[in-house]
Amino acid sequence: MDYIDPHIHMISRVTDDYHRMAQCGCAAISEPAFWAGFDRGSVEGFRDYFRHLTEVEPKRAAQFNIKHYSWLCINAKEAENVSLSREVIAMIPEFLNRPGVLGIGEIGLNKNTKNEATIFQEHVDLAMKTDELILIHTPHLEDKYMGTRMIIDMLKGDSRVKPERVLIDHVEEHTVRHALDNGFWCAMTLYPTTKCTPARAADIIEMVGTERIMANSAGDWGKSDPLAVPELIQEMKRRGHPEASIKKLVYDNPLAFWRQSQRWQEWPTESVKAEAPVAKGKKAVAV
Repeated sequence: MDYIDPHIHMISRVTDDYHRMAQCGCAAISEPAFWAGFDRGSVEGFRDYFRHLTEVEPKRAAQFNIKHYSWLCINAKEAENVSLSREVIAMIPEFLNRPGVLGIGEIGLNKNTKNEATIFQEHVDLAMKTDELILIHTPHLEDKYMGTRMIIDMLKGDSRVKPERVLIDHVEEHTVRHALDNGFWCAMTLYPTTKCTPARAADIIEMVGTERIMANSAGDWGKSDPLAVPELIQEMKRRGHPEASIKKLVYDNPLAFWRQSQRWQEWPTESVKAEAPVAKGKKAVAV
């Protein structure tokens, strides 16, 4: 079964991972900007990072016929440096019109601090001014529930934000309904320790269904599995879920969310062409 991994950090993965993902049916990925394992010291460091996301990774992915998309921001872990964060936010528009850029993300909260909230809202303001999709990072473990509520409250407090253009990531059993009930898209992250296992993700789908929800691996520098989405596919097959429901979760839903991007260009596969017309009236061309 073809699938999409809508959140994976390929800058931290070896090229062999692209090979294995392609063998398992990966058709496309999106790579949000994230923490590099250390706090970067200058806006130029982020400029080089954004060049890597928009120039280098699409070429690596293309070697295996995988479409690569990206998101741009300064991650919440670095938002305590407010002055640097503001320099990065001011620089982001230089890259927004590059092919494959889907929007602003992954923005959000890490420890639910005042500075994180300030920089989150300034990212949202940029997204609203430039008509971008938004990808949200919710905190880990004990900070997740409070952080998710804080994020949703901030988004609802901005009348410009359309929930259907926002994806709230890393939802779990205790946060998924809050995201869905407020009209947002959401994603389950199949991460072995701090987020969902494939079995837990399947449980969540059995609890809330497959509307406005997707799954990703968030593969990065830590202990993570770039083949986590295929693992979920196998878990759902084992439980007897219909193939159409599984495809909706791992392929149709990410594609439906991405198609809202103002720069979306359909890739010319028969399965995609048959599902919906090209967004924004564009001709179907490869990205």
